[in-house]
Amino acid sequence: MKLFSYPTKGLHRKQFLSAHTGASLGVLLSALLAVSSLWSTSALAETAPSVEAAQTLPTEAYAITTIATELKSPWSMVQLPDNTWLITERDGHVVVVKGESQARVKVAFDGLYHAGQGGLLDIVLAPDFNASKAVFFTYAQGELNANRLVIAKAIFDGTGFSTPEIIYQVATDKGTPQHYAGRALILPDNTMLFASGDGFDYREQAQVKTSQLGKLLRINLDGSIPQDNPFANDQNTATRALYSIGHRNTQGLIYDTDRQQIVSHEHGPAGGDELNYIIAGANYGWPVITYGKDYSQARISPFTQYPGMKLPSVDWTPSIAPSGMAYYASSHKPFASLQQQTLISTLVDRKLYAVNLSDGKFTQSHVFPDIAGRLRDVYVAESGAIAVLTDGAEATLLLISAK
Repeated sequence: MKLFSYPTKGLHRKQFLSAHTGASLGVLLSALLAVSSLWSTSALAETAPSVEAAQTLPTEAYAITTIATELKSPWSMVQLPDNTWLITERDGHVVVVKGESQARVKVAFDGLYHAGQGGLLDIVLAPDFNASKAVFFTYAQGELNANRLVIAKAIFDGTGFSTPEIIYQVATDKGTPQHYAGRALILPDNTMLFASGDGFDYREQAQVKTSQLGKLLRINLDGSIPQDNPFANDQNTATRALYSIGHRNTQGLIYDTDRQQIVSHEHGPAGGDELNYIIAGANYGWPVITYGKDYSQARISPFTQYPGMKLPSVDWTPSIAPSGMAYYASSHKPFASLQQQTLISTLVDRKLYAVNLSDGKFTQSHVFPDIAGRLRDVYVAESGAIAVLTDGAEATLLLISAK
C-alpha cells in the first residue's frame, strides 16, 4: 500500500454533514461477525513504503481548449463518435455540445431527487451506441425520507432524449441526501458495474450483504443479474447483484485494459481516501478499517487492517477528495508519458493527478498544472485527448490536446 500524505489543510467538509456520528465499534464488529464467514481471509499488509518523488508530467507539449462554459453543477460527461459531448447537470439537464453550439436539454427522469449530493450523476454509452443510440444514466430518485440510486436507459436522437426507462434501482432506501456514489462502468463482457454509496448515516450497512448500500453492484444491460456474480444464487434477491462490499462513497471506476483489472477510488471521511483493485466477492473494509477519522475528529474504528478485508493500494490522508477517474492506456498515443496511468480529478486538492499502475509502485504526479480549482471529472477521448470537467455553478469543460 502507498501512503500519500499532504500538509494538513484543516477540516475539509467535502460532504453535506448531519449530526449523526456513526455507530460504536461494537456495532461495527457485530456487523462484521454477521458476514465474516462469507468472505475469504487475506494476509495483513506490511508497513507501507515511503512516497516516491513525483515526476513532472506530461513531458509532451499541450494546448487547452474550452469546450463548454456556464455549466450548472455538472457531474460527468461523455464524447460521442461524431465528437458531440453530453454533459450531465445534477438538476436533470444534459448539455449537448456540437462544435460551437451548446444547448441545455431537460430530460424527463422519473422521480429525480435533486438535493444535497443527489440528482443526475453519471452517463455512459451503450456498447452498441452506433446502432442503438442508447445511453445509460445514474441518478437519485425519491424524496428525503426514502430515496435511492437508479440506473436508467434513454435513446439520444441527436438533439434530445427519449423518456428514460429505469432498468435497475438500488433495493435499499435511505433517508439522507448524501453518499450516492453513482459511478458506472461498462465492462468488456457488456455487463455494467456501478457504485452505491453508504448513505452517510448508514455506514454499518456497507458490511451487511442483504443491504445494497456501500457496495459495487453488477447487472446486465437489461437490468437482470449475471449468473456469474459472486452471490448470484443467494436466497436474498438484493444480494445477487453484489460484486464487492465494504465501500463508503465510490467516485471513480475504470477498467485497466493493459492488465484487465477493475480499479476504483472512493472518498474516506476526514482522511482515508482510497484507490482499490476490485476483486469479485471481496470486502474492502468500510467502516471497520479506515485511515480516516470522523468529521468531528472522533475515531471511527481502531483498525486499519483486519482479517478478510482488503487494504487499499493507495491511501490519501489528509483527503484529496477524488472525484472522476480515467485510464490512459498503452493504446493512447498523444501523451506517451501518461500511458498506463490513471488520471484522477480532485475536489479538495483542486488538482489533476496521475497514478502509475504499470509497476505496482503507484508513483503519483501532479499533471497539467495549468488546470486548477475544484475538478469534478476527467475523461480520455478515443483520440487520446483528455477532457476535464470543473465543478460548481459556473463550471467549464476543458479539452487538453497534445501539440
